[in-house]
Amino acid sequence: MALVIAGDRSGVGKTTVALALNAALRARGQRVQTFKVGPDYIDPLFHTTISGRPCRNLDAVLTSADYVRACVGYHSQGMDAVLIEGVMGLFDGWGGSHEGSTAHIAQLLQAPILLVLDVQKQAASVAALVYGFCHYHPSVQIAGVVLNRVASDRHRQMLEAALAPLGVPILGVIYRDQALALPSRHLGLVPPHESREFQHLGDRLAHLGNTCFDWERLPPLLAPAPPFSVFPLTQVTLGIAQDAAFQFYYADTLDLLQALGARLIAVSPLRDTHLPTGLHGLILGGGFPEVFAPELAANHSFLESLRQAIQGGLAIYAECGGLMYLSQGIQTFEGHYYPLVGYLPTVARMGKKLTLGYRQATALQTTVCLQAGERVQGHEFHYSCLSGPPPAPLWQLDGQAEGWGNSRIHASYLHLHWGDHPQWAIRFLQQAAKVG
Repeated sequence: MALVIAGDRSGVGKTTVALALNAALRARGQRVQTFKVGPDYIDPLFHTTISGRPCRNLDAVLTSADYVRACVGYHSQGMDAVLIEGVMGLFDGWGGSHEGSTAHIAQLLQAPILLVLDVQKQAASVAALVYGFCHYHPSVQIAGVVLNRVASDRHRQMLEAALAPLGVPILGVIYRDQALALPSRHLGLVPPHESREFQHLGDRLAHLGNTCFDWERLPPLLAPAPPFSVFPLTQVTLGIAQDAAFQFYYADTLDLLQALGARLIAVSPLRDTHLPTGLHGLILGGGFPEVFAPELAANHSFLESLRQAIQGGLAIYAECGGLMYLSQGIQTFEGHYYPLVGYLPTVARMGKKLTLGYRQATALQTTVCLQAGERVQGHEFHYSCLSGPPPAPLWQLDGQAEGWGNSRIHASYLHLHWGDHPQWAIRFLQQAAKVG
């Protein structure tokens, strides 16, 4: 079992509640495993920072129902508490459907739900809202609610009176002046290691968690729940770009590579002067290369060592920010141009239009990890666009030719979750082992 933190809609305080519970449990010496519903990379960084354990994404669209169950069962072993932060509103799934929603994940796991409500502009009406959420889908178990942004003690009494006839426990009350605001930018919250504000929030979050929740009734809901395994394949050494510019990775993808025998080495295109020797492959994840474009462009020695490694046959998997880094250069929001690796014949230009959503695509080229004809489910999340289409595109995304691929490289805006597709990791490792 695990406790799912859900909201009636986006922006009600799910992340604050989940982080506060996480911090309070950690302050009590508890071993906490966290999960995040959906494909988001940023919120998991906050949970990882607090719990000290990688937060795992639970995405039934990018993976499968079986994988979601196996992932939670495996990573919950030995834990004292398990927290799952939801996405959007409780029943909001892919394309307006139920699939991939927080409710869907809770159903798959048969997990109780803690429903977070922003009550600052309502009183008795909260009862109708909670009644609707409890009865809309009978198989969804609302274990209790958290009243967020309560204005006063009098307001709290009105809310308690309205909810009393429903018999739904109030497991948390957060007053409006206790709100914790985290800074954000174009792709969401500013990651914790870049946010000075977050560095000082740990104790405040723990205090909020300790004082605003019902700790007599919460512990049984947080208790863990049986496991999946993969077997070693081969020993190769992979570089993983990990710094302020490149940080978007699904922890399960990295786990899978390690379980298959890969040795992972952190690489920083921002700080390192050159690629480590002995690499068989390099993974360039998403992130914020546009924010750090001047520093990336100024690191001439690293760029040159990467160019030489590519010429030498280094296997590369690049997603979104990684794709941008491999391009001729980045044109920032302000219109400044910074030359980068120069491997791909295109320029990444930042714009005002957000491209966001799940995508289905069929590979038109065989790449370092996919076979031509393979159909994938992925996710896009970016403000940049490319100056021109590839001559032999990897696939069509929303009708647009996109991506580059061959036996040594895979570069695309599309984020893929490898957890439920070990064949991608196996092929990448096999191809990487052929380097040189």
